[in-house]
Amino acid sequence: MDASVFFQSWSGVLRVVVVGVLAYASLIVVLRLTGKRTLSKLNAFDLIVTVALGSTLSSILVSESVALVEGVVALGLLVLLQFAVTWTTVRWPTLRDVVTADPSLLLSDGAPCRRTLRRERVSESEVLQAIRDKGGQALQDAEAVILQSDGSMAVILKGG
Repeated sequence: MDASVFFQSWSGVLRVVVVGVLAYASLIVVLRLTGKRTLSKLNAFDLIVTVALGSTLSSILVSESVALVEGVVALGLLVLLQFAVTWTTVRWPTLRDVVTADPSLLLSDGAPCRRTLRRERVSESEVLQAIRDKGGQALQDAEAVILQSDGSMAVILKGG
């Protein structure tokens, strides 16, 4: 095995440290300027942007072919696009329907909504797990289970 798998040069290590600190600081500044919504997990679109930001930061750190300025511009572009999409979806409900999914009722009064479960690709055991996470023991303990637009399950227990 070639030793370069473990270590190539001190200049590479130094580049990662310097560029990493500067890219991280730039990301913090960009995120502070754009507000809390940028890293929210309100829907699948928000999650995708968060993952893309992490992937971009990773590329800046480890890829010598990506210059710091190019990487910071890429981070800024992702955040700007996120801001533009969320700004427009707040103002135009039609666009919101394109970007975000509506919540889906998975269980009503203890009875599974089988057609919705199938459409959303959720099993009864996953619904039961969500109910148990909230303190219930069985499907019948829940008044409703709703699959939220961010993929989480909201559980409303009976008598709660």
